[in-house]
Amino acid sequence: MANFYNDNKDLKFHLTHPLMEKIVALKERNFEDKDKYDYAPFDFEDAMDSYDKVLEVVGEISGEIVSPNAEHVDAEGPKVVDGEVVYASGTKENLDALVNAGLMGITLPRKYNGLNFPIIPYIMAADIVSRADAGFVNIWGLQDCAETLNEFANEDQKMRYLTRVCAGETMAMDLTEPDAGSDLQAVQLKATYDEKSGKWLLNGVKRFITNGDGNISLVLARSEAGTMDGRGLSMFVYDKADGGMTVRRIEHKMGIIGSPTCELVFKDAPAELVGSRKMGLIKYVMALMNGARLGIGAQSIGVSEAAYREAIAYAKEREQFGKPIIQFPAVYEMLTNMKAKLDASRTLLYETARFVDIYKTYMHISEERKLDKEEREEMKHYQKLADFFTPLLKGMTSEYCNQNAYDAVQIHGGSGFMKDYPVERIYRDARITSIYEGTTQLQVVAAIRGVTTGGYLKRIRDYEKEPLKPELEDFRRILISLTQDYEEAVQKVVDLKDNEFIDFHARRLVEMAGYIIMSYLLLLDSNRDISYLRSTKAYIKMAKGAVKDRAEYIRSSSLSDLGIFKIESN
Repeated sequence: MANFYNDNKDLKFHLTHPLMEKIVALKERNFEDKDKYDYAPFDFEDAMDSYDKVLEVVGEISGEIVSPNAEHVDAEGPKVVDGEVVYASGTKENLDALVNAGLMGITLPRKYNGLNFPIIPYIMAADIVSRADAGFVNIWGLQDCAETLNEFANEDQKMRYLTRVCAGETMAMDLTEPDAGSDLQAVQLKATYDEKSGKWLLNGVKRFITNGDGNISLVLARSEAGTMDGRGLSMFVYDKADGGMTVRRIEHKMGIIGSPTCELVFKDAPAELVGSRKMGLIKYVMALMNGARLGIGAQSIGVSEAAYREAIAYAKEREQFGKPIIQFPAVYEMLTNMKAKLDASRTLLYETARFVDIYKTYMHISEERKLDKEEREEMKHYQKLADFFTPLLKGMTSEYCNQNAYDAVQIHGGSGFMKDYPVERIYRDARITSIYEGTTQLQVVAAIRGVTTGGYLKRIRDYEKEPLKPELEDFRRILISLTQDYEEAVQKVVDLKDNEFIDFHARRLVEMAGYIIMSYLLLLDSNRDISYLRSTKAYIKMAKGAVKDRAEYIRSSSLSDLGIFKIESN
């Protein structure tokens, strides 16, 4: 039987990272739930065993049901009937399997019937499901939205809505509009308070909404009449059962076809305010988007995994000139680099997830009791790391996902261009990862602060100090040299004190930081398990070329260069 968890040792490797003991102790509040719930763990080993068993179930469902359904779901797709979405038959089968296995609300507290897992095993489940079908993870994985409700809703709302998510109901986040894509400050969907019903009424249109007909939706709307910016926006929770919203159409997309991307029309749709007025974009959407970007990182890596496995399987069986094509240097170099990018992406994903896990858990603890000074400092430390790493993760891993999907098709040659092979679908599914939840260019805008404030450099220096086995010291020396190139490049750009010049080189600087950080993470993985050395060597070779290339470009550039590109763009 196919099991997408058991057949991937990389997942178990990252699940058993040394920091997990701290994360589990924080999440379980030193296992205080063991006397209240019969499924709560009584110690660290018991918790880890629970994560392992649940991931085995996710792996089995992904391998036995979701993956075999993927091609048919891609061909059938969802449709609109009487203003509502009807999933493809395979999508419904997938969802039913995961719901019946109790795999909704994985991270939610047990008092809402959740499993109270840390973010890491949930993100790992998303990684597994994405390998099976990138489109389906957008339906199952939007339970991410429940985390935002858990953070900001009142207790009555949590009890009413989160229990439904845990029971299997789906969610959506309704943010973008026809004239407000990434510029969410331009959102115009109106929310007006109705004194008679005591509810807010939503009126307007939302577009490009993933799983837009979900049972429960978080809606960004303009609650303050006469405002034009983000300070007039609030967050609302909308219940599909209350009516007032119809699906006008499902977008006809290049990829992730099984995931319905909807245009929605709200007409006096009743909704409830979440949290405080005017904080919708400033506070709640930012938290929601960071969670979504972590999820897209997992999706990107699942797609990369699928692409790599299809490529290597085909290269072993396809013969040309009397031998399998995997024996040709042009092919085996591509495969080695694909695996290196995949391993580098995955190690960055779980490093980021660990940062998010620790700071979010401290945040929830702070609502239960006052944190001591050491705990407050630790929460701020990990929150800052999560803020720096999340856009870096989303930007780097989605680009690698696209590269790996491209190379998988290339290795298949003409066959990869045909619908007879899964790589054709994988290639189409990959493309969206560097676009939605903020394009790569927008991730750079978010990540550049980690460059200019020295945040990435400080973390690189921390990695530099980690103990290594003697046989790995040469790699550290290479990375120290690359760090010097990076530091000099940052200094040159920042010293000119020109914001446009910083923006011009932002992607180069962010990518330099990314290459060095991911190289260090792979090196530390190799220190724990020498089987990662091959990917580490290949990736550091790539990193060396990439960092040196970008450093030289910056070294030879000046403010006058901006004029060249401005002329070309006019």
